[in-house]
Amino acid sequence: MEAEHVELRTLIAAQYKPVTSLTGPFDNVPVPAMAQEVDGLDYECELVAVIGKEARDVPESKALEYVMGYAVGDDISHREWQLKRGGGQWALGKGFDGWAPFGPGIVSSNIIKDPQTLHISTKLNGKIVQESTTKDMVFGVAQTIAFLSQGTTLLPGDLIFTGTPQGVGAGRKPPLWLKDGDMVEVGLEGIGTCTNKIEHIKSRPKL
Repeated sequence: MEAEHVELRTLIAAQYKPVTSLTGPFDNVPVPAMAQEVDGLDYECELVAVIGKEARDVPESKALEYVMGYAVGDDISHREWQLKRGGGQWALGKGFDGWAPFGPGIVSSNIIKDPQTLHISTKLNGKIVQESTTKDMVFGVAQTIAFLSQGTTLLPGDLIFTGTPQGVGAGRKPPLWLKDGDMVEVGLEGIGTCTNKIEHIKSRPKL
């Protein structure tokens, strides 16, 4: 399969996921009926920064002081809903229940001093589909926190999914979409691995 073509952004593309999208490192990822209507379900391994204290208008030079710790997460996304339907529904295309598994724990920033030196990867059904290092991130953790805190207060416990390396299903030819029963493993050096099964949810009968 052909790797995706990457165009580097000059500004961070930010979107929000609801708290209901969070799920555990070994839970199934539920795919509701409306997300089963068309292909487009995708994986995104990401370093997750956990905010430890209130942050607003933080300079990049001090941004890492606001991080409590780090985890790894999978920013599950449905490209059809995210980019095409309704003119683009980023929140809906990424925010279904259980579409942000993360963990398997939170490693203190006292242990991980430099988040830009970590190996990160995704396996789909045991095969590596993403493999990179956080030093190759277009926007580093400190830069991301500084950007997001401009005019918006970040609170303790906020989770920042910091972007994914190349290799996502949408960028492949042909596209590689997640299917019912697929096993996805996202791993980050020094933190561990989240292993989640894709589970299509059956429609509830109408009364």
